[in-house]
Amino acid sequence: MLSKNTKLWVSLIALISLLSLASSCSKGGGDEESAGDAGGKAYTAKGNEGSISGVVSYAGAVPEAKKIDTSADAACTSKSPNLTTEDWVVKDGKLANTYVYIKDGTLADNSKIGDYSFPTPTAAATLDQNGCHYKPHVLGVMVNQPITITNSDPTTHNIHFTPKNNPDWNQSQPNGAAPLTHKLARAEVLVPVKCNQHPWMKSYVGVTKHPFFAVTAEDGSFTIKGVPPGKYTVVAWHEGGANGTEKTMQVTVPASGAVKADFSFGASALGQPSSLQMLEAIEFPMLSKH
Repeated sequence: MLSKNTKLWVSLIALISLLSLASSCSKGGGDEESAGDAGGKAYTAKGNEGSISGVVSYAGAVPEAKKIDTSADAACTSKSPNLTTEDWVVKDGKLANTYVYIKDGTLADNSKIGDYSFPTPTAAATLDQNGCHYKPHVLGVMVNQPITITNSDPTTHNIHFTPKNNPDWNQSQPNGAAPLTHKLARAEVLVPVKCNQHPWMKSYVGVTKHPFFAVTAEDGSFTIKGVPPGKYTVVAWHEGGANGTEKTMQVTVPASGAVKADFSFGASALGQPSSLQMLEAIEFPMLSKH
């Protein structure tokens, strides 16, 4: 038989354990988005939506792309003998692979953009492994939009999403294997993707609850269409540093009109970005939750 004191201690230990469990379950990332898009009223287009367009430039001396040593996999060397890093893809002073999106804002009727829900596209976005690098290098999707992952190389890849707000996802894909499909249930800017087989391979996936995002083309241009009239915070994100580098701008979209939002990045924003190129690929696992 247990003594009264022993029973008391056992009860206290059990109570403390339950309280600890409840506390840990209630904790989430403080600024994580809720799964899916449960709240919010469906946005109905009024026919007076506008657009945001612009060009992202790079000021100053452009960091030189570095040749990637692919000798660890003969298939990669054969298919992409001159593969180089893609941290800064600049042509004629214009910066590609920059993710531009509406972070928040107020519509003309004073409602918030975050108060609305938008239909998730049924068409899948595609992330291809071709020439032992990801195409595209930067991809934008909506929450729960399917991402089709293909392997166009004569070698095995290992796709590893390392998000902060979404579950870790790690899958192998041999040459000739069927496409994989993945969805991200929480908004996040941006989710790093790497290949465990080829450490130089990296890509980024931006995930939002709305369709108001774009990725700059080779000429640095972007356009975000169908934006309700209102005032918005627009962010241009580019890789580099611990969590990328952001430039922010306030814009007002007129009814049935267009507004310009030009951004500029430069070497001074990151110190010496070219010196971080290979280090980032190696440090990807530090971004994931364990």
